[in-house]
Amino acid sequence: MGIFGGSKNDDPTPLDGIDVVLADLDGVVYQGPAQIPHAVESLTRVVDSGRRVGYITNNASRSDAVVAEHLSSFGLTVDPADVVTSPQAAMRLMQDLVPAGSLLLVVGGEGLVTEVERHGYRVTTSAADGPAAVVQGFYPEIGWKQLAEAAFALTRDAAGGGIPWVATNTDWTIPVAGGIAPGNGTLVSAVHTAVGILPVVAGKPETPIFDEAVHRFGASSPLFIGDRLDTDILGARRAGMASVHVLTGIDRNKQLIAADAKMRPTFIVDDLRQLFEPYPLPKVKREVTQVGSARVALRGNRVEIDAAGDRPVDLLRAACAVIWGSGKPIYALDVPEALYKR
Repeated sequence: MGIFGGSKNDDPTPLDGIDVVLADLDGVVYQGPAQIPHAVESLTRVVDSGRRVGYITNNASRSDAVVAEHLSSFGLTVDPADVVTSPQAAMRLMQDLVPAGSLLLVVGGEGLVTEVERHGYRVTTSAADGPAAVVQGFYPEIGWKQLAEAAFALTRDAAGGGIPWVATNTDWTIPVAGGIAPGNGTLVSAVHTAVGILPVVAGKPETPIFDEAVHRFGASSPLFIGDRLDTDILGARRAGMASVHVLTGIDRNKQLIAADAKMRPTFIVDDLRQLFEPYPLPKVKREVTQVGSARVALRGNRVEIDAAGDRPVDLLRAACAVIWGSGKPIYALDVPEALYKR
């Protein structure tokens, strides 16, 4: 499948040939306390079509049961087993690093502690207890003392030896009701600065969390839906999955147009209703690329809009097709401001 869903059929939908849909949460299903318009009814429709839906989250502060309850409050039918969390992926990694029953220094909240104990490990918050490994995940109440304990536990001996360190994720930011706030990546970076080593990472954009989802749902042809290029789309591509970028969250036109080749989604949609719509494939004639009724051309180093078309999303799709296909970095192109607006 190509960047824009290449298929033997004309204008397939993003769901063609898909057996499992995996959805990110923040920016895809909800934003803060509010559900994102059209997300719930669209995901319900996916289930009604006979496909399984799983939910993947890097947020380590809540357990799968709490996340399932939250999603169910919106009207979705979700069991805890339908939720794949970064702490779950972290524990799969930990099983290869330390023996079962080991004492782990946990920097994190309920969601992480629940998974640590569920997998048979013991929990401490003090480096003085001699933990076998450190596992770190986001929790709003984490402060200097918890980060310092992690640093103390991870200090290397004279021979450079030390204990394993697993981070649930390294998201630099997290969307909350008040706006965009620092995420787990900033807290991991603080510990890294103190100890000079890097953790093994379980969550997006690393593949363990995707591997856990594929294994759990028995997916043979999954489709991942996300709103961030540097975690969701990059991770899906690393895991070999087709991906949908939905324009309801963090990254919008500007980021998509300038996206590195490793972060380019298979599909771009305004909202999740477009999962069921035929996806217009780019049609190229000479230097002009047409998607729907939008037409964009590359003339020299100038990206030009020949026709804005009926739908802004088609103009964005055409612009991405032109820019991504040019083989040139975004800074080498003269791109009209209208293509960045969203």
